[in-house]
Amino acid sequence: MQRVSLFGYGKTTKAIAKKLPHAVFYDDKVGEPYRDEEGFEVRPSVMFDPELSDLEITSPGIPPYNPLIQQAKNLISDYDFFVANAPFSIWISGTNGKTTTTQMIQHLLKERNSIEGGNIGTPLSELDPHAKIWVLETSSFTIHYTNRAKPDIYVLLPLSQDHISWHGSMEEYVHAKLKPLSMMQEGSVAIIPECYKNTSTRAHLLTYKDAHDLACKLGFDCDKIRFKGAFLEDAVLAMAVEKVLFDVTDYEKINAFIIEAHRQEELHDAKGRLWVNDTKATNLDAAIAACKRYADSYIRLILGGDDKGADLEELFVFLQNKRITIYTIGSNKEKLCTLAHNHGVSFVACQNLRDAVSKIDKVLQEGEVALLSPAAASLDEYKSYAHRGEEFKEAVGAIS
Repeated sequence: MQRVSLFGYGKTTKAIAKKLPHAVFYDDKVGEPYRDEEGFEVRPSVMFDPELSDLEITSPGIPPYNPLIQQAKNLISDYDFFVANAPFSIWISGTNGKTTTTQMIQHLLKERNSIEGGNIGTPLSELDPHAKIWVLETSSFTIHYTNRAKPDIYVLLPLSQDHISWHGSMEEYVHAKLKPLSMMQEGSVAIIPECYKNTSTRAHLLTYKDAHDLACKLGFDCDKIRFKGAFLEDAVLAMAVEKVLFDVTDYEKINAFIIEAHRQEELHDAKGRLWVNDTKATNLDAAIAACKRYADSYIRLILGGDDKGADLEELFVFLQNKRITIYTIGSNKEKLCTLAHNHGVSFVACQNLRDAVSKIDKVLQEGEVALLSPAAASLDEYKSYAHRGEEFKEAVGAIS
């Protein structure tokens, strides 16, 4: 019997365990070994012995410097574990917009027996292997640990600083995102930013400078697409996949897509003023995109959280001379205040998110925009970015 070790007691590994009844979990947060409600043994990480393990499957979020990873001798990703049973697969990755792009692709292809999963929603172990197409949001963490599985179509959105503390550098982050290109075969297609056009691959490359450039190459009329800004790029990339696969351009169908909550979600308070919940903007590039969208208005921008070691200098260079005041929150708020001071950007230090909303409420004028676009993750103070967004909406809703 193969001895299987699952690293991390989380959603991905719990789902895999259903296929491996004798697997053992190892988790950094476990102090004493125990059996869970399914009968699986869950042990502290320090109990892992590589000599007593034939196969190790890791939760994607465990970084490469973790002792479990460093000791493993037979380590694979969940993508590698299911490679033999995976149907035609479309992987979507990038820094911002990959969830929306994944959902848009699924929206366009669902009538062709596609299902979505991966980094969003459903783990691979719970996807139907008999579906014709898997549409997979794929993180840089997963790609880092994947050495056998490869996409049939790879959609890469633009890259900017993210997960630097996990990967160790921006170069390693980019290397992970480009890794699937080195494994793809002839007949496969990669849709990637033009700046990576010289990356070695056997896949057919379709490169783009921006949404309008890709639309022009594929004969799309952007005036017929209702989405604007960053969402236009997501829509064009999704349409590109359908065009590549089936030579179809369906404006009516893409325009029927509904964007999920927490990404540039517009709200109005009791006084009719505009507040925008963009809590999913967890890095500087996403925050810059949101600021560009509302550049015609004075912006009161709520920034802060866990920036994951990113260098935010670029963000503050962008904010210089803009009609904007930032309101700092989260674990990096002192860092943000220092950067704002050094770049001459107006700022207000806040205790927390509710305090920021309260301070903005006192000064927000008609025609201005109050924007929560934190350029940081949420786990320093919240369970998730959605939890942060819901608190923001509650605070705005309480304004009288």
